[in-house]
Amino acid sequence: MSIEHWLAFAAASAILLAIPGPTILLVISYALGHGRKIARATVAGVALGDFTAMTASMLGLGALLATSAAIFTVLKWVGAAYLVWLGIKLWRTPIATETTDGTMTVPAEKPLRIFLHTYVVTALNPKSIVFFVAFLPQFLDLGRPLFSQMLIFESTFLVLAAINATAYALMASAARSTIRKPKVQTIVNRAGGSLLIGAGLLTAGLRRAGA
Repeated sequence: MSIEHWLAFAAASAILLAIPGPTILLVISYALGHGRKIARATVAGVALGDFTAMTASMLGLGALLATSAAIFTVLKWVGAAYLVWLGIKLWRTPIATETTDGTMTVPAEKPLRIFLHTYVVTALNPKSIVFFVAFLPQFLDLGRPLFSQMLIFESTFLVLAAINATAYALMASAARSTIRKPKVQTIVNRAGGSLLIGAGLLTAGLRRAGA
C-alpha cells in the first residue's frame, strides 16, 4: 500500500467521523450526564461497534444487505426502534442534583450498560455496513494483497473513531461542569433525547442502495 492511499483514506475517514451521527449523540448525552468517568465505556463501545460493522462488511454482509430488501428492512427497523427507545429513556432520565458541598449527585449507570448501548447503536446500523462496502474499495490497490490493506485500513479507522469519540466525550464532560441548574439539565436531556428519536426515525426511513 502506498502512503498516498493511506493518507487519503485517513483524511476521508477523519472528515466523515467528525460529522455527528447517532453514535456521537449518544456519547455526548452520556458524557453530559455522567462526566469523564464513563468515557472509556463509550469509546470502547464505539470502537467495537465500528469493528463489528467493518468486519461484517468485509465478510460480505454489506453486499447482502444491499441486495436483500428483507434483511435490510429487519435490521433497519431494529436499529431504529433501539434509537427511539434510547431517546425516550434519555428524556425520562433523572437530572443530577447539587449537594450542599457543591458536588453533583448523578443517577447511577453501570459502565457495562453504557458500553453495550453504545456498541449496539454503532454496530446495529445497516447503512454503516453498506457504507463501508462502498467506502473501503475506493482506497484499495488491487495490485497488492487485499487482506493486509484491509487490516491496515480497519485499524486506522478504529483508531480515528476512538479518538473522535474521546474528543466529543471530553468536550461534553467539560461543558457539563457549567450545567448546574435543573432546568438546563432537563433541556439538555430532552434535546439529546429528541435528537436520538429523530435519528431513529431517519433510520427507519433509510432505503437500500439502489432501491
